[in-house]
Amino acid sequence: MKLKNILIVVEDIEKSKKFYHDLFHLDVILDQDGNVILTEGLVLQQKVIWKRFLGKEIIEKSNSCELYFEEPDLEGFVEKLDRLYPSVQYVNRLMTHSWGQKVVRFYDLDGNLIEVGTPM
Repeated sequence: MKLKNILIVVEDIEKSKKFYHDLFHLDVILDQDGNVILTEGLVLQQKVIWKRFLGKEIIEKSNSCELYFEEPDLEGFVEKLDRLYPSVQYVNRLMTHSWGQKVVRFYDLDGNLIEVGTPM
């Protein structure tokens, strides 16, 4: 068995495609009817579609999982994040863990938790 994709729910597919391309250079592989597959296996699904499939309310900012990315120039990434998305909501600004890894955590446009850290 092989894990193929990670799906996150988004309100506005176009804004989310731009967000993930601007910050993480993820490109569209497949785009059809409220479902978008990006490079690296990230899938964006329109909130109304997911809600219909699931039959339940969507809990934004549930903090039960996160997308994790690594970036060697973390300071440069944070500068780009602040420049392109100045209203982004941080969970924690740039910090250094006791083991030496630098990280930043923030929410995407739909409250999905993202962590970016220096490579370990």
